[in-house]
Amino acid sequence: MPEKEKIEEETKIKEDKISEKTDKEIKVSDKKLDKEPQKKKIKKEKIGILNIYTSFNNTIINLTDFSGKTISKFSGGQSTKQDRLKANPTIAMFVAQRISEEAKDNGITGFYVKIRATTGQNNPGPGVHAAIKSLIRSGFKILSIMETTRMPRGGPKKPHGRRGRRV
Repeated sequence: MPEKEKIEEETKIKEDKISEKTDKEIKVSDKKLDKEPQKKKIKKEKIGILNIYTSFNNTIINLTDFSGKTISKFSGGQSTKQDRLKANPTIAMFVAQRISEEAKDNGITGFYVKIRATTGQNNPGPGVHAAIKSLIRSGFKILSIMETTRMPRGGPKKPHGRRGRRV
């Protein structure tokens, strides 16, 4: 008889442990059900197109949305009074800072950049790299950089005809 009682006590203890485990699992599952997953606030990224036109005389930056509507436009001539400084990289940085302020006001977080130099030039003006660096430092994403400089194909007819200038 004492052996049966021991076995019964052991089975009761095991059953109690099992019931405690299931109770804990139920409590844990209730906690999981009670807490709804908090949704993270996803900021909608607004992206703009940044057209940078640089020559060796000036830097013009034009910010548009995807439909082509101009949001803001600044040039080196608006930042300085001296003609010789309009194409300067430092002035291009100031122009880019003004553009970045306008972009932040409109909620823009990233740019597609289109760089354009004067027609026929191999390299853009000196202000391009400084402007892009300034925009990156102010916290914008540069999604792509595209060079859209126009190249002449044949061009206009040369003067003086086929045989050249006769002296």
